[in-house]
Amino acid sequence: MKKIIAIMSFLTLLLGIILGVSYMRADASQKTIANKLIRFHVIANSDTTEDQALKLKVRDEVLKYIAPKLKEAKNINDSREILKANDEIIKEIAKKVVKENGYTYTINTSLSHENFPVKSYGNVTLPEGNYEAYRIIIGNGEGHNWWCIMFPPLCFIDVTRGQIAYDETEKEMKSVLTEDEYKLVNNQDEDIESNQIRFKYKIVEDIKSIYRKVQKH
Repeated sequence: MKKIIAIMSFLTLLLGIILGVSYMRADASQKTIANKLIRFHVIANSDTTEDQALKLKVRDEVLKYIAPKLKEAKNINDSREILKANDEIIKEIAKKVVKENGYTYTINTSLSHENFPVKSYGNVTLPEGNYEAYRIIIGNGEGHNWWCIMFPPLCFIDVTRGQIAYDETEKEMKSVLTEDEYKLVNNQDEDIESNQIRFKYKIVEDIKSIYRKVQKH
């Protein structure tokens, strides 16, 4: 009996180590991906229909202005400098849209590192974690946000265009990510969360199998 308890304690410890290593690898992958991207978020004042519609109008006008400039960026540093140099102009564009639509909301912008949950954009799903993001916060900023990836410039790809857009997205993402990193964010062919769940269950089943064999001896 003591032998079985000792073996089960060892297997429990082994499970913890395996899951811990798996988590650390995923975290490391998320960090390497995050270091190569700049996200763009427009956060609505609230979730009312009117505030959500205003958010999209702000998005449209800002992208119309900044898109041609960011398309000229050769790397993430170029994109970062372009955003910093045009921050005040972007803020004024957003304020103008808000005022023209009859609102008095304040506009705040920032280029900073923020924590985000798992988010999908077209055939790209970014893991939960800390990312650099350019954010436009309208009013109280308590509504759902619209988001995309500014570098590489996925914001300028129409994700509603099916396979054509997916192909363009893949090309842009692979220009900055390694093959393994792209596999982690590509959700076109597989459900990342389901795969993670299946992986964890596989480990548990393997340990149960070992436990059953131990009991027989």
